[in-house]
Amino acid sequence: MHLAGLFAHGAGADRGQRGFLFLELPNSAKLAALGGVNITAGAQDVSMVSANPALLSEEMDRQLSLSYVGYLADIKQSNLAYAFKSEKYGRWAASINYLNYGDFVQRDPTGMELGTFNVNDYTLALSHAREAEAFTIGATAKVAVSSIAGNKAVGILADAGAVFKHPEKDFTVGLAFKNVGYQVKTYDGGERQQMPWDAQLGLSYKPEHMPVRLSLTAHRLYQFDIVYLDPNAPGKLDENGNEVKEEKTLGDKIARHFVVGTEFVFSKNFQLRAGYNHLRRKELRLDTKAGGVGFSVGAMLRVRSFELNYGSAFFHPSGATHYVTIGTNTSTFLKKKRSS
Repeated sequence: MHLAGLFAHGAGADRGQRGFLFLELPNSAKLAALGGVNITAGAQDVSMVSANPALLSEEMDRQLSLSYVGYLADIKQSNLAYAFKSEKYGRWAASINYLNYGDFVQRDPTGMELGTFNVNDYTLALSHAREAEAFTIGATAKVAVSSIAGNKAVGILADAGAVFKHPEKDFTVGLAFKNVGYQVKTYDGGERQQMPWDAQLGLSYKPEHMPVRLSLTAHRLYQFDIVYLDPNAPGKLDENGNEVKEEKTLGDKIARHFVVGTEFVFSKNFQLRAGYNHLRRKELRLDTKAGGVGFSVGAMLRVRSFELNYGSAFFHPSGATHYVTIGTNTSTFLKKKRSS
């Protein structure tokens, strides 16, 4: 499962047998700032196509996006995405996502040091989308590779999505099926793992006279009860000194399915963002401290032909993880080159 399992929220009992959990990590500043799960807030950010291929739109044509995030220790993630349109074959986007866990010391059974090895995961993806009036449907085909000291596991996966955009109002509804696929190659001597598939439903709405766009996304729709309670965790003591174990509640079962995102749209060149992921807060908090776990913030600043995005998400009470995404429209450079 790799160290990505530390960050990939939802690693409860039903997901513990699944592999390639790095596919659930947010790979851009905008997605991270909106809570890590969002399938309707696309705009001009081509990196959001990884969240829902149906977000691929005309606004993203010739958009190039580069994202970077440094997790704990030496764990680093980077993402490169580009959108283009073919007159014959329609609108496409391609991306590569790379996650490196750093170098590890290799030892023999006696503990003697033999050298070092590295661990990394990466994904190659190709997306296509078509519009039909207010609706857009899209699909993504991808190859995911997980490597430990050269020992590789390979998965073939697909995403499918649909988006409805209101023709007059700033209102979007989306549906996405993520990471549906099969592990075609296992680690040497390892068992074949299930893919971390998911079904998500979401909406985004900006009232006409308010500079706020609200997003609500439901995920893990394949199973109602996704609450995991550690059977070995100590319970609280009641007034008589008896240990009382934590129990599941209906409200918690429902809340863990939802992620809330907010965009404060001050202008087309400047935005602030915030998000809350209840599942992440419940599963990654410490028994004695929660801190900002589950919350996230971010901002967007557009300067000339560049769009700078920043996101900060709390996966642990000790501090936040910081994301940076830089986007630009390559047609601007092509025009300058032709004119010169």
